[in-house]
Amino acid sequence: MPRIELKHPERQTLTGGYADGVVLGDWLYVSGQGPLDLASGQVIHGSIEEETLRTLENIQAVLAQYGCSKADVAKCGCFLADITDFADFDRAYTQFFAGIRPARTTVQAGLGLGIKVEIDAVAHLPQNAGVK
Repeated sequence: MPRIELKHPERQTLTGGYADGVVLGDWLYVSGQGPLDLASGQVIHGSIEEETLRTLENIQAVLAQYGCSKADVAKCGCFLADITDFADFDRAYTQFFAGIRPARTTVQAGLGLGIKVEIDAVAHLPQNAGVK
């Protein structure tokens, strides 16, 4: 089974020793993403809702590399700097995944760079994904 490491299509700077995503078999594993401007590598600070939506948009760009959409996401791991932000985070997350309900784990975690949220995802590749 081939293993393919992905780089975020917009990322210009590396932030660690990991791939932005890995395709393994019929699954795409997206590494934790945050509210970054990927061209500059700078954090885009904002409300928890703004940071959540930006983070999910960054995930969506990785998914798109292999023909996946948010409808293909089976599970998300969500990490909040402050669990008291949960209701506002959940509102933005639910807005993004309107009508789609991936499995999800949400925990409070010590996050760096002053970000409020980090999210990873697992998606099933569509049959016509064309993985090489």
